Amino acid sequence: MDVPVTEARAQFADLVNRVAYTGEPVKLTRRGRVMAALVSPEDLELLEAVRAQRADLQVGGTVPPGQPSRPAERPQQQPPMRIAAEYRPPGFSR
Repeated sequence: MDVPVTEARAQFADLVNRVAYTGEPVKLTRRGRVMAALVSPEDLELLEAVRAQRADLQVGGTVPPGQPSRPAERPQQQPPMRIAAEYRPPGFSR
């Protein structure tokens, strides 16, 4: 469910109850972009566990079952492309 932030202010208690009882997240939007979300405690615990697992992987912690032992290597970055352009004022001719 998407709710504009201005509307959410007026309905905050109702939205919190909806999330608490249905478990359905509520996305808070501003100008059509999701800015934040209200989620159930279970979803929050899951999100925190995923973030903790990701942090463990970044510092060389344990690897969860079914995951590769090393993260995939990043492809080498190519140098930025350069654009060649020449300014020609109006009436310029060669």
